[in-house]
Amino acid sequence: MLFISFSKVQKKLVDNIRERRLQMELTQEGLAERSGVPLPTLRKFEQKGLISLDSFLKLLSVVGGLEEMVDALKPKEQSFRSIDDVLKSEEKSIKKRGSRK
Repeated sequence: MLFISFSKVQKKLVDNIRERRLQMELTQEGLAERSGVPLPTLRKFEQKGLISLDSFLKLLSVVGGLEEMVDALKPKEQSFRSIDDVLKSEEKSIKKRGSRK
């Protein structure tokens, strides 16, 4: 269940990137140059929160947080309730693809 709206997440991400940029004493131009993200793209991101995933990851690689994002998206470890659950999980193969719908 999601307890925060997408627009709030978007705003928090923008604010966090901007704050990290300012802590590093970088101008928008400086961050754009270091990251390889075009300046208009960075400005649009800081004003409207819109950016491609590729550009967002480039920004994170400069201001920090890229590894944390990758770690946060790792699949969760399976928890077991009984020894039977453990034995059943060993029999199942790891999924490589999603199911068709």
